[in-house]
Amino acid sequence: MITFIVIGITDNPNPWFPPEVLDIIQQGKVFSGGKRHHEIVASLLPADAQWIDITTPLDAVFEQYFSLFTSHSSLSIIVFASGDPLFFGFANTIRKKMPEAEIVLYPTFNSLQMLAHRLVMPYHDMRIVSLTGRPWPEFDKALIERTEKIGILTDKEHTPAAIAQRMIDYGYTNYQMHVGEHLGNPELEKVTTLSLEEATHCDFSMPNCVILSHNGDSPLCEKRFGIPDAEFALLDGREKMITKMPIRLLTLQALDLPNRRVFWDIGFCTGSVSIEARLQFPNLQVCAFEIRPECEAIIQENVRRFGAPGIDIHIDDFLETDISALPRPDAVFIGGHGGHLKEIMTKVMTVLAPGGVIVFNSVTSPVVSQMTDRPGSHQLWDEACAAIHLTQEPPLQIQLNDYNPIEILKAKLA
Repeated sequence: MITFIVIGITDNPNPWFPPEVLDIIQQGKVFSGGKRHHEIVASLLPADAQWIDITTPLDAVFEQYFSLFTSHSSLSIIVFASGDPLFFGFANTIRKKMPEAEIVLYPTFNSLQMLAHRLVMPYHDMRIVSLTGRPWPEFDKALIERTEKIGILTDKEHTPAAIAQRMIDYGYTNYQMHVGEHLGNPELEKVTTLSLEEATHCDFSMPNCVILSHNGDSPLCEKRFGIPDAEFALLDGREKMITKMPIRLLTLQALDLPNRRVFWDIGFCTGSVSIEARLQFPNLQVCAFEIRPECEAIIQENVRRFGAPGIDIHIDDFLETDISALPRPDAVFIGGHGGHLKEIMTKVMTVLAPGGVIVFNSVTSPVVSQMTDRPGSHQLWDEACAAIHLTQEPPLQIQLNDYNPIEILKAKLA
């Protein structure tokens, strides 16, 4: 029988345990936890106790666990973990690594609960985001969705100062920050409430956690369905170098983004399609590609202007870009092709996820078509789809004001 007894503790250097837990500790033989946990409970352990440090890589830690269970027919490993071991905690890791193991839990309050208690702040409506060893996407999603109360588990990279700076960069300034340091330690515990600007200049000691609470309106407080074209920074001020808002929204509809995971925008120019997709569907991973170096500053200006963090931007010729390490798209929009539509679509097909779709907006002036022998963009699309065996859906044609007609073309794997 493989058994883990996982005991939650706080940062208190003199921890209190109920009699049942004290008996378990006194009768235990093998213990495990972080180095900080060992310092806290060392005086309570039996003299002959064996201790296994929980350090990265975790595979090496679990190899020690497996070795012990192999050599002992019946053994319990007592693990000390911070707070509630099921709250982004080590009990979850045990379940993933050793799903057959029995787990017995003795939790205590987690750090965000304790911070809410110190603030006398109800936390039933708080959205939890862990940035401990994790990247920004879940936090970005909480911001884009205008979450009013966000609890954050931090680490040495995602510090309160770094969190505050990211929020300021993208215009999410309508929050107050509460920081709890060494919660549970009567000598070191500290709770601070401050503005985001103030937080960028502070160095908080670890471990700490953060609660963000909404403090009023801001320019980004109202979520809109469709950003007016005039609000975007443009390439050389050229109004025609942007996918117009009605076309943009119809394009997103054609891409079926509510049911997609990874979206690629090839030839983003101002970034309007990427930004609209990011704001309307914050669950999406968005990768944006553009060959013109001057467009990098434009999209960076626009993502900050509209509060759309997390877009993965690539400035290079798409046909020369190494895409092997990027997340496989299941939705692709080709906004610009420079005469290489077939080549771009062929390259996309090497990574397009099963069930994925490609959308392209064909803009062809009837006058130009009559005066030249060059094939129109719709013809190029038809030829590419035939060559790489894509099934087309019926096109949607639309004309805005005095602009040339636009056809929204969509294809998927046959």
